[in-house]
Amino acid sequence: MLLSRTLTLIAGFVPAFASQLVDVRSSAALEARQTKPGCTNAQSRLCWDGKFDINTNYYTSGPRTGKKRVYYWELRNTTLSPDGTPRLALAINGTMPGPTLIADWGDTIEVHLKNSLKDNGTSFHWHGIRQFENSKNDGVNGVTECPLAPGDTKVYTFIAEQYGTSWYHSHYSAQYGDGVWGAIVINGPATAEYDIDLGTVTLSEWFRPSTAFEAALAAERTGPPRPQNFLQNGTNAMTEDVTKGKRFKTTFTPGKKHRLRFINTSVDTFFKVSLDGHNMTVIQSDFVPIKPYTTNVIGLAIGQRYDVIIEANQPKASYWLRTWPQISCSANDNDGSVTGYVAYSGVTALPTSAATAFTDSCTDETQLVPQVPITVDSSGFPGNQSTIPVSAPQRVSIDGDMVFRWFINGAMMNIDFNYPTLQQLADGNSTWNPPTNPIFLDKANTFAYWVIQNGSPVAHPIHLHGHDFNIVSSGTGNFSTSTATLKWDNPPRRDVAMLPGNGYLFIAFKTDNPGAWLMHCHIAWHVSEGLSLQLIERQSEIFDHMTLDADWERTCDKFETWYDPATLAYGKKTDSGLRKRRVY
Repeated sequence: MLLSRTLTLIAGFVPAFASQLVDVRSSAALEARQTKPGCTNAQSRLCWDGKFDINTNYYTSGPRTGKKRVYYWELRNTTLSPDGTPRLALAINGTMPGPTLIADWGDTIEVHLKNSLKDNGTSFHWHGIRQFENSKNDGVNGVTECPLAPGDTKVYTFIAEQYGTSWYHSHYSAQYGDGVWGAIVINGPATAEYDIDLGTVTLSEWFRPSTAFEAALAAERTGPPRPQNFLQNGTNAMTEDVTKGKRFKTTFTPGKKHRLRFINTSVDTFFKVSLDGHNMTVIQSDFVPIKPYTTNVIGLAIGQRYDVIIEANQPKASYWLRTWPQISCSANDNDGSVTGYVAYSGVTALPTSAATAFTDSCTDETQLVPQVPITVDSSGFPGNQSTIPVSAPQRVSIDGDMVFRWFINGAMMNIDFNYPTLQQLADGNSTWNPPTNPIFLDKANTFAYWVIQNGSPVAHPIHLHGHDFNIVSSGTGNFSTSTATLKWDNPPRRDVAMLPGNGYLFIAFKTDNPGAWLMHCHIAWHVSEGLSLQLIERQSEIFDHMTLDADWERTCDKFETWYDPATLAYGKKTDSGLRKRRVY
């Protein structure tokens, strides 16, 4: 056939709508908060394709473009020097960050992944992607798939049902801390007008010269290690001598409004970010568009994303783009006083700008009002409430080695690489070992209420797969309906939220996505040390719209052939299996 019903574009494609890197519009009339019927993104950022816009309820409706975005990636051992010091790294197509995955709202995304690592399996999780009725593409080894063995290939396929900014990363080993991650940009409408999209700014720490894998081992035995540096978009300088590394730089056009997409891709750092002398208008948190608000500093927990608009309305100069590790829950040898910078077009000098004052803290933004309002049905509360305790870390003996472990809901999670949860469900398994740590929710389209109660002074960034969740309440101390303020009417909604130290996080979500979904702390050491549980949602319906096909089975067969603890030179899995194994 000369024409295909599906348009396939290879990595590096131009988005279907006019490039947001060069498209400029400044009409005051476009600042209206309401969209007009039939308007498109070329007319207003609040619109999209003439049918769907910023007010569309993307949980129940949205475009299906029929376009397919196809990517070919290879994961290899390599040597990189993002801050001027060479060390072992793991890289996708030789770069860190890996290639940015770009699509339009409603596109189908297809990623062909080849694992060319020497000694490790892998799996890729598409952070925040809902994977509606598509749990097998969520990319969590031991839960939704077997890991991908060295030398094997796999194809991930899913629909861009949401829009905004996110990232992908390995869920195997401490791999993402050594480079196995990249950004996701799904073009769609926005809650405010802007002129130029400058793309993503990723924030991550960096261990030098040791690897994140070695840091994970140290964390098990002695507690959280201290990284030596952090990176903006995979780069930074070692010192003020810019010959030893390279600072991140981007350019502003005077008088224009610029969109930046901040992503915390770290393994153990809560960051605050600001641009000297400029305010930021926040328009999105995670994949949830929000009513715009203005601030000069944003705090990002691990896995969180904020899209902001910054107007180039200051004197023509360059300005430091600062990223501060928060010492109250993080540590870093680089204090963040000088990092990347923004230069107005034509400016070549380094900045001399002064820093914005901020308060060190590890708390979420509080001004998040979703653009698409959702009222949480409270009629099932407290009947459908589950209290999920998180313990302080405990010393336990594993194979004669005294290590730290975290308990959540009474168990320290430990999955089976060779027998993932979806396979167990397909086999009709009804006996679940306590370390698999499942919670079953079988009733469809009702709200579940989870009160996660922290028995430790350590704050945790909590991430739930397969869902955005509503934050009904959060605070210090023990949760009590007599003292807590409960917000049911359009509460903040996202996929990562901070669980305060010695406090609680009360989330609610609708059981509208059958599958096996992980909930975990996004501090890599804590995941490795057991701080995860599984949500088995509507198990009788999981395979109504999804099958474990021959390709899925083949991945397991090849991994089982490669991963034999009796013969594998590097020994067997010794932790949860969701972050780390003793090989590299």
